[in-house]
Amino acid sequence: MPSGTHSTSAGREAGATLFEPAPAKINLALHVVGQRADGYHLLESIVTFAKASDRLSFSPAADDDFSVSGRFGVMLSGDPKPNLVLAARDRLRQAVIAAGGEAPPVTIHLEKNLPIAAGIGGGSADAAATLRGLMRLWNAHLPETELAAIALSLGADVPMCLKGAPSMARGIGEELTPLASLPSFALVLGNPLIGVSTPDIFRYLARRDNPPIEAQPGDWLSYLTGLRNDLEQPAKTLVPEIGELTAMIEAEGALLTRMSGSGATCFGIFSSIEAAEIAAENLGRRKPGWYFQAAETVAGNAA
Repeated sequence: MPSGTHSTSAGREAGATLFEPAPAKINLALHVVGQRADGYHLLESIVTFAKASDRLSFSPAADDDFSVSGRFGVMLSGDPKPNLVLAARDRLRQAVIAAGGEAPPVTIHLEKNLPIAAGIGGGSADAAATLRGLMRLWNAHLPETELAAIALSLGADVPMCLKGAPSMARGIGEELTPLASLPSFALVLGNPLIGVSTPDIFRYLARRDNPPIEAQPGDWLSYLTGLRNDLEQPAKTLVPEIGELTAMIEAEGALLTRMSGSGATCFGIFSSIEAAEIAAENLGRRKPGWYFQAAETVAGNAA
C-alpha cells in the first residue's frame, strides 16, 4: 500500500511491536478571553484526559503503511483531508534525520474508538500518540523544546495531548501549566454523533473577551461548577441535541455536566466509576445510536 493510504482492517496489529494510547482530551472548563490580530482566539482552559482512547500500534516495515479500524475508523477512511497521524510521522522523521538519527519505514495502525471532530482532541491526540510512539520505536532523541514545536505545528491542541496530563492551557492552547492537585474524576462521555462546525460556533459567540479563569481556591468540584465553557451556548443554538444530551446526563445524577471543547461531546462527573457505568448503560439504551462511554480521568501528580 502506498504511504499515506487509508484502509480499514481489524487484523493489522498482529505483527505490531509497540502500542500507544491516544486518550480523549476533556475541557473541564473553557473561557474565551480574547482574540489575536491573526484571528486566533485566546483561551483559558482546565484540561484533563480520560482513559477512553484511540489506540495506535507501530511496527518496523519495508515501506510506510497506514491503516485504520475501530467504530469510527470508516469515517477517516473516506476523509480526503490529510491525516494528522501521517503529518506527525513525516515531520518527526524529518527532524530525527536532521539531528543525525534514523527513522526507517513504519507500519502504523489506528484503532479509532473516539468520535470524529467531537471536541475531545481526537485527531490531536492521535498525532501526539504518533510522536510518542515513533520516538520510542526509532529510539530517537530530540530536545523537548523541538518536540513541542513539532507538536504545535500540527495543531494548537497537540502540545497538551503530547503531555497528556492535567493542565491549565492558555494562549491558543500551547501555554501549559501543570495542575498537580487535580484529582481523578469518574465521567460519562456522550455525543449525539452530529457534526459541529467550530468556526460557526465561534461566529455565534456573543463576546470574545469573557472573564478569565480565577485561581483555584479549594475543592475542585465546587470550583469547576463555578466555571463554564463559553462555546457551549453557541453550540446548543446550532445543535439542539447538545442541550438534550446534557439534560439526559444530568438526569442520571451527574454532579456536574458540561460540553467539552467545541462539542458535540459532553461529560458528566459522577460520584464513582460504578455510578458512571450505570449511567452510561442507561443512556445507551435510551439513545442506542449515540456515543456513550464511562471513563475515569488521569490525576495530577500530587492528587
